[in-house]
Formats: sequence, structure tokens, C-alpha cells
Amino acid sequence: MTMSNKHPDAPWRNFYGRVRGKTLRPNQVTYLEEDLAQLSPGPVDWDENPDRVPLDLDALFGGRPVWLEIGFGGGEHLVHQAATYPEVGIIGCEPFMNAVAMLLGKVREAEVTNLRVYPGDVRNLFDVLPPGSVEKVFLLYPDPWPKKRHHRRRFVTQEHLRPLHAVMAPGAELRVATDIPDYVRQTLIEVPRAGFDWQAERPRDWREAWPDWLSTRYEQKALRDGRVPHYLTFRRTSER
Repeated sequence: MTMSNKHPDAPWRNFYGRVRGKTLRPNQVTYLEEDLAQLSPGPVDWDENPDRVPLDLDALFGGRPVWLEIGFGGGEHLVHQAATYPEVGIIGCEPFMNAVAMLLGKVREAEVTNLRVYPGDVRNLFDVLPPGSVEKVFLLYPDPWPKKRHHRRRFVTQEHLRPLHAVMAPGAELRVATDIPDYVRQTLIEVPRAGFDWQAERPRDWREAWPDWLSTRYEQKALRDGRVPHYLTFRRTSER
């Protein structure tokens, strides 16, 4: 599916991927109707914020450090991080509404209050996050786009990585998890080009998960299918 911004002054952006899947269950519809608006980080899309006024993160999270998860899928890792680190504020970004509905159910169950949700293209969020404001980013099992002609659609391209670099603080951490060897290759080429240093010093640094890792449903499927996860850690440098 291809989508673009509707506002006449917005830059043209193609979005590739699903925004809706199978019919939502009644309780998921309730979550979206009752919870999504109050968990919004603020005006993000061009139609609601055409002047691209930066988000007031101090008002949003009370001065807490800000983390970001890009494409949270079922939301189990996002909720786990929010519950484990109540001293930070976490924004989850995910355009697939079925996944958003799943997350909202988990948020209700866990009763976490330091989490906000943006149900759309993360590039819109990059437009309104203040420069240098994000201290940790998670990119976990992103869409692999396995066909070679589709590799330009992957997140680990300069179109996404350069604005990501801009909103991250110097020294901020970027975590990438994937089970696709070619995605690892592209990540190790493109992410350093965008101004990040790979932190691995020995094989276990990419073979073993982070100490606070929660294995996701996508990782469990990869393991059942015999694929090997890779855990890549980068630091944002002061320059690009």
C-alpha cells in the first residue's frame, strides 16, 4: 500500500506497508476509541500541525529522558521497557492499526503511564521531535523487504537514518535486532554512514541479547524457523 501526506505543504512521502489487517475484535475497537487519543504524544501529522511546532517533551514526560521504539509490532517489548524504566518516557511509533490496538490492551493490563503512542509514519514524528532530544531508540525486527528491488524501502536507508540522527542526543544508543543476514549487512553499512558508531568488540556483542531484552513474538517465530537473531548496538556521534 502506498500513502502520502494530505496537507498541501507537506513533502511527498510514500509509505509502503499495511495500515490495517483483519477485522478488529470489539475490545480492540474500544481500546482505540477510548485510549489512543489520550496516549498521543501531541500534534504530529501535517493536517494537525502544519507549522511543525516541536513537541513539548518536558510537558509530556515531566522532564524524563525520552526513548523511542520504531515499529513496536505486538507491543510487548515497548510495554516491558516502560514498566522496567518508569523514570523515562517512551514513545512508540507504529502505522499498523491492528498492532496499535494490541499494544493498547497491554498498556491497560500493565497500567504503565510513561508511554505515548503515535500510529503513523515515524518520519512525521522526526519532523516534530526537538533536535537532540531522544536518548535511546529501538528498531526491532523491522520489515525486511527481502526482494532486492525493495531494499530501498527498508528503514536502514539514509532517508530515515539522517533525520533519526538529528533527533537523537550525542552519545544516544540505537539498538537494532534482526534475523535477516542481508539486513544485518545493510545496517552495518548504512547506519555508520549516518553518523553512528557500532559498539561491538567481540562476537557475543551481537550474538547475545541486551540484559533488559524481552523476546518478541517475531523473534520467537524466527527461532522456530531456524533463523539466528543479531543484536546490533550503535552510538550516535556528535557529527555526521
